[in-house]
Amino acid sequence: MFDGNSVAHLGHVEVYSNKIEESYKFFTDIYGLTESGREGGSYYLRAYDDYEFHTLKLTEHHTTGVGHIGYRTSSENALESRVETIQKNGIEGEWAKGDLGHGRAFRFQGPFDHWFELYWETNKYLPPVSEKPVLKNLHQRFHARGCCPRRLDHVNLLAEDVSVFRDFMFTCFGSRVTEQILLDNGRLGGCWFTVNNKSYDLACTEEHGGGRARLHHVTYVTDQRDEIIRAADIFLENNIQIEQGPHKHAIQGTFFLYVFEPAGNRVEIANQGSRLILQPDWEPIIWSEAERKKGQAWGLKTAETFHSYGTPPVEKN
Repeated sequence: MFDGNSVAHLGHVEVYSNKIEESYKFFTDIYGLTESGREGGSYYLRAYDDYEFHTLKLTEHHTTGVGHIGYRTSSENALESRVETIQKNGIEGEWAKGDLGHGRAFRFQGPFDHWFELYWETNKYLPPVSEKPVLKNLHQRFHARGCCPRRLDHVNLLAEDVSVFRDFMFTCFGSRVTEQILLDNGRLGGCWFTVNNKSYDLACTEEHGGGRARLHHVTYVTDQRDEIIRAADIFLENNIQIEQGPHKHAIQGTFFLYVFEPAGNRVEIANQGSRLILQPDWEPIIWSEAERKKGQAWGLKTAETFHSYGTPPVEKN
């Protein structure tokens, strides 16, 4: 059941890297995020208009993939209420003390072993003098370094049964589905979820690579489409592998560009225009398998790797 009040927004994503220095250089110098802190084996990164201390936690690890996904609630009471609902539905979790970016959080696993957390107390970003904006309604100056995205947008996860994952999102986050893919065999091929009036903040698509708890991609957005084309040239000049784009998605209408950062995680930079879901009685848009086989909005065929590749990679015997 959609609950547009208790969970405010997607707060951050933790991404694992087994090439931490190369990944760090990619995300800061090329992709254009800013370091706000570091602790242990983790770098805390953010886009220039993210209001929180960080939106990407880049953590050194023996492999790649996603460490956890964090959502901020709308209040302390909302956090307690949401945790009560989670526990009443038989989902076990535990309270953690938080990290550099936020206070205590309730951590729990999804049905396909992805880790999530809910928190209320957050550390808002306070820019140093060198990053202080001229306009007081920005959280950081527009630095124009690298691709320079504006904010975190969404994360896409892989799951063996999207219907089960959908029910988990309903229960734990009060999310609603804005668009989905219904396959000919009756299974859901993908669902796009939101907890507010954004068109989506998390997507889940069917796992075809034999993995578990895998990341498909993480996405930040820019102000304009032209910045996606500029990003393609930046990636080209820095020998970053482009998987697909620039082009326009049929689902959600996002103008996109997908690349692989040095450790192998798929990263998207995108522009959604001004698309919001303001309609309170919105019904999910359903895409058929035949419609999806047509490719993207302007006819581009989807790269085969897009349907099978995720991180961490699956070990083949």
